[in-house]
Amino acid sequence: MFCLDYLQNIDWLALGEKLIVPACILFVSLCFGVMLNRFIQSKMEGRVKASDSEIFEIFFRAMKGVPIYLCIVIGLYWSVTTSNMPAGLEKIFSYVLFAMIVFSITRVCERTLSGFIRMKFSGSSDMTQSTLLDTIFRVAIYASGALVILDYFNISIAPIMAAMGVGGMAVAFGVRETLENIFSGLQLIISKQLRVNDYIKLSTGDEGKVIDINWRFITVMPANEGSVVVIPNKVIANAVTSNFSQPRDDIVVVVPIGVGYESDLEQVERVTVEVARELQIKIDGYEPRFDSEGVDRNKLAPVVRYQAFNDSSIDFNAVMHVQTFTNQYLLKHEFIKAITKRYREEGINIPFPIRTLDLPDDTKIDLRK
Repeated sequence: MFCLDYLQNIDWLALGEKLIVPACILFVSLCFGVMLNRFIQSKMEGRVKASDSEIFEIFFRAMKGVPIYLCIVIGLYWSVTTSNMPAGLEKIFSYVLFAMIVFSITRVCERTLSGFIRMKFSGSSDMTQSTLLDTIFRVAIYASGALVILDYFNISIAPIMAAMGVGGMAVAFGVRETLENIFSGLQLIISKQLRVNDYIKLSTGDEGKVIDINWRFITVMPANEGSVVVIPNKVIANAVTSNFSQPRDDIVVVVPIGVGYESDLEQVERVTVEVARELQIKIDGYEPRFDSEGVDRNKLAPVVRYQAFNDSSIDFNAVMHVQTFTNQYLLKHEFIKAITKRYREEGINIPFPIRTLDLPDDTKIDLRK
């Protein structure tokens, strides 16, 4: 009301003549700010690339555009102090000036904090880079800046907070599921149960690689489909989840095999391990570590473990490892083809079940049928 009373009593024609000089000052300040911002960006960009420092790059991105706001603020302050404006209009400009200063500081803080969050998440193997936390921090920082501006305007925030409290209770019932998804997403991130690029499988039957954790849902890409599955956070929190990327990223691949009783088991083990190792190197970039005796000491080295004497074969498992969940399908596919070919070359028999039937002597069987 204070500002409106002054605006009604202003002689706008006379004021227009007085504002010519301030308007020119603001225009010149804006142009100078744009040129200064471009000059600083061009000079600093090369140094940022040369330094290869993530912290330096974060501050560089956070300060982008700040010279423009700074020049506008200086020009606005100069315009207000040099022109003989009415008290009410001068007060309005002072409000605008303060709001711009607070907004600039808030924006720099938001960009800096968001940059550090992205740097920590992207540079860590046990944390997830999530849009959920980024959104929450942005809202919190801008809300803090808005409260500072309202306090400067002498607008009491107590009634606003009280109204938000009462209204929030009513709204909470209407958006209960949304709030469940938000808090479920926070719980998943804080507990580190899921990360981006983890391969998960739910008790609901959904499975795939986690692409993003949003404030309402998690986006998952199935291994054998060209689409994505959007799963609400509360479903993830309440379902039994198998995470194949934790505590380690490597996946154990087990292929059961059986060989004939006449086979040399030492030869079978040696040939099987050789084929498995070659495929792990080819498909997954496996790096063997041989000792002086020629034994591969890598903890992910393929091994053979004999299991049982079956009716027609000696059964064992070929145990291999892959670094990513989806590579297991290709590894199994190539291993079955390669091991069949190699066994034939080595003369190793893969038997099939044989049944012997004992019939009475007087039983007649027509083999022509």
